[in-house]
Amino acid sequence: MFALVESGSITKMLNGRRGITIGDIQHPQQIFTLWTEAERNAIGIYTVEMDESKKKDEQWYINTDITYTFSGGKVTGSYGDATARAHADTNKKDEDGNDLDPVVVILGLKSQLISDVKATAANELNKTDWYVVRKTEESTAIPSAVTTHRRAVRSKAAAMETSITNASDTPALETLYTSVDGDERPIGYIPVKNF
Repeated sequence: MFALVESGSITKMLNGRRGITIGDIQHPQQIFTLWTEAERNAIGIYTVEMDESKKKDEQWYINTDITYTFSGGKVTGSYGDATARAHADTNKKDEDGNDLDPVVVILGLKSQLISDVKATAANELNKTDWYVVRKTEESTAIPSAVTTHRRAVRSKAAAMETSITNASDTPALETLYTSVDGDERPIGYIPVKNF
């Protein structure tokens, strides 16, 4: 990404995919790929250097829009302070701040993550549901490995849901899902097995 700087101020953001007219001169798109940074700077075009030090994972946070500044002969794009996504469910409000009637619930991260755990567990259990149906219809025993795996899936799903429910805020939820030094994430995973 590039910025056009005129009289010390950024006047236009450029993606480098088409030419640009500066004053009376039409410059081709190739100035963004063939010219040196110094050659572009001489006509007021600067490469944007991104500062992502405040950018956070968008699964857990809402990042601000990028602001662009020109200082010291360079253009920098940076984020402001990110806001944690709501971890608990909230009621949607009207313009006066009152709950809508009927109440509309906006699901927080906890509800979304628990829903994901339930869906993952259900998908894993669905793979072996036919054993349960066969036992019901034909009285054919379910192999012990299948029964053990199904119990493990339900047990792990319950433990994961408890961990999510007990997380006090969004950073605590993020910690549950973040691997450290290549270790398994603290919340773990639903066991998967092919029979």
